[in-house]
Amino acid sequence: MSPGPPPGMGAIRVPHGTAFRVWAPYAEKVGVAGSFDGWTVVHPLTAESDGCWSTYVAAARPGDQYKYLVSPAQGDAKWKIDPYARELTGSVGNSVIDTTEFSDFDWGSRPWHNPGWDELVVYELHVGTFSRGPGHALGQLSDVIGRLDELAQLGVTAIELMPVTEYAGESSWGYNPVSAFAVSTDYGSPGELKALVRAAHAHGLAVLGDVVYNHLGPDDLDAGLRRFDGWYENDGDGIYFYNDRRRESGWGPRPDYGRPEVRRYLRDSALSWLEEYRMDGLRWDATARIRDVDGDTPAGIPDGWALMRWVNDEINARQPWKISIAEDLQDDPVITTATPAGAGFDSQWDAGFADVLRSALTAVRDGERSMAHVRAAIEHRLGGNALARVVYTESHDIAAHTRGRLPEAIWPGNAESRYAKKRSTLGAATLLTAPGIPMLFQGQEFLEDRTFDDRTPLDWDKRERHRGIVQLYTDLVALRRDRDHTTAGLRGDQVDVYHCNDTDKVIAFHRYAGGGPRDSTVVVLNFGNRRYDGYRVGLPRAGGWRVRFNSDWSGYDPEFDDSPSLDTHTDGTARDGQPWSGAVGVGPYSAVILSQDS
Repeated sequence: MSPGPPPGMGAIRVPHGTAFRVWAPYAEKVGVAGSFDGWTVVHPLTAESDGCWSTYVAAARPGDQYKYLVSPAQGDAKWKIDPYARELTGSVGNSVIDTTEFSDFDWGSRPWHNPGWDELVVYELHVGTFSRGPGHALGQLSDVIGRLDELAQLGVTAIELMPVTEYAGESSWGYNPVSAFAVSTDYGSPGELKALVRAAHAHGLAVLGDVVYNHLGPDDLDAGLRRFDGWYENDGDGIYFYNDRRRESGWGPRPDYGRPEVRRYLRDSALSWLEEYRMDGLRWDATARIRDVDGDTPAGIPDGWALMRWVNDEINARQPWKISIAEDLQDDPVITTATPAGAGFDSQWDAGFADVLRSALTAVRDGERSMAHVRAAIEHRLGGNALARVVYTESHDIAAHTRGRLPEAIWPGNAESRYAKKRSTLGAATLLTAPGIPMLFQGQEFLEDRTFDDRTPLDWDKRERHRGIVQLYTDLVALRRDRDHTTAGLRGDQVDVYHCNDTDKVIAFHRYAGGGPRDSTVVVLNFGNRRYDGYRVGLPRAGGWRVRFNSDWSGYDPEFDDSPSLDTHTDGTARDGQPWSGAVGVGPYSAVILSQDS
């Protein structure tokens, strides 16, 4: 007598075999066949009371391939991929019983503790183009492991993987998933993804996963989720999707968040990345299309709000130290407001910061740069919490489209010019000192200038050619993380942009947590092509102020001016609303960072 099916969905390992469970409420019958018996037998599944079907196959073992044969009430039976499969042989291939379930994988003995959210410096990367091994058409998860040393040296504290789920086509950004669970065969296996997480943790790097729940597909869904058990309405896509006007997301069919089984499918997916793969957080793609039908003429989807709240509540109940980030791009603080009033995300992308800063940095003439706009971007908050926003100047979207990589956008066709280097590194200094969680996009630290696509690999030769610029980024990241215990204010929640000179294009601001020595940090940004040997700004405390960083140092690049920026001492003159002031040297298109020892 076979044992009853255990809890769970998909292929579930049990002693002496495998149990299978699948949701197909409108099917007339369901069977499973696989390589475990040469595809010669279709094992029938038994209907359960909740629309699921299940069975137990003693011969099925990890690594075996399988598929469901789903017979609708009308029409022909169709072979279907398991929606819960962790591995596929391809987007229209077979399901594979996972060989590295979470309980069996060797995670090593080294304990892992997430970096605090105030210490996060995120590095977004695309597995297929980040790094490639010999003979690889696309980069793989194992190739990312080979570059973790460089990221650890840079000092970032988290890598954010663009989607690694199975997709249609030969290459992809990953935003066309055919499944919410399966790891892309182009990138590797579930075990190799776990190995990447393990290796990243050994390098002190958290791992964030990019998930796509606003749509699926649109291509290659016929082999799996589309019309899974034969039912559909209005020429729609069946049980996993809306079958009315809510179906259209702009990129592929939108899941039916109103069905409890679909919400559970997406909830289980989110938890699987965090618990089975031990990722440290999730970035949700295009949440505006989960909560609204159309971004241009919004019509709310209450069930989408319910999904986001439920998943974020589940994460907070089970692993509250893991971060949930939304790419909503609507500047709406309700996204990062706690449930039930808000969606419950911990942070969200601040596209406005990138727009304003890039506008200031790419303007041809200094007179076109608005310091008032830069000031507003630095001060901007979503719901009053500095860490409720992720700030960036490059992302996969920006780097791929007409705006392109920042050095190239500053001087098209001359991305390695002095002006492109000076202004792009000024942008880096602004990014890494502004309140928020800073994010870099792959190659930004070595001035990658080529438009991002899903086939062109990063030019790692630039890392050696621009090793001084890499050092500049490394120094900025160290200050942002307060690694020398001299700039704790850069991890603090407070900012006061007290000096905004639109005539000379200079901004100064005070970052702090509690304030005081080695906490209060003053940042001076010069957005003009003019050097100042003694630019006077207000300072929040009396005494000596040490220069911790000068982006104009020629050690970063021989074309930089090496403008002197020496330690300064207050002279008792009030200025800019501050009780004290001092003279600071700052080069053209440069940043200077100061703090106190005592």
